[in-house]
Amino acid sequence: MATKIGLLSDTHGTFDDTLRIFFADVDQIWHAGDFGNIETAMAIAAFKPLTGVYGNIDGASIRISYPQWQIFDCEQCKIMMTHIGGYPKRYEYGVEPLLKKYKPQIFISGHSHILKVIYDKKNDLLHINPGAAGRSGFHNVRTAVRFIIDGTKIEELEVGEWPRGF
Repeated sequence: MATKIGLLSDTHGTFDDTLRIFFADVDQIWHAGDFGNIETAMAIAAFKPLTGVYGNIDGASIRISYPQWQIFDCEQCKIMMTHIGGYPKRYEYGVEPLLKKYKPQIFISGHSHILKVIYDKKNDLLHINPGAAGRSGFHNVRTAVRFIIDGTKIEELEVGEWPRGF
């Protein structure tokens, strides 16, 4: 049975109807850090099952509830998620050894506010940064991602884009 995933990052205190509509049909939501406040995390968790990591702006209440790293399985895929991770060929210090150790099929990070989906040939994984779903930051477009994991396959990746004011 396939699992529908909603992926977002850098909400900075925003979880509104725009995101609820985009994620209406997902089975679970993954958040790659910078929730903004515990109320936002609680709102997302009340809407769908939530797996998340804390980001650099998140305070103690988020850091107590969510770790810096999540390493877990979904279907038959190994997932690694952190907030500040970098990109293929430019990973943050310390990320590459963890990729080699855990061998994820999907590596997720946030922080940059720039949506990127890149296949990393060297580490044989799909890197996803969902961009920024919140209204604050330097980005002009809010973004989030949804996709399906069916066994070992990652399918139907879709990007949601909205003006920052919406």
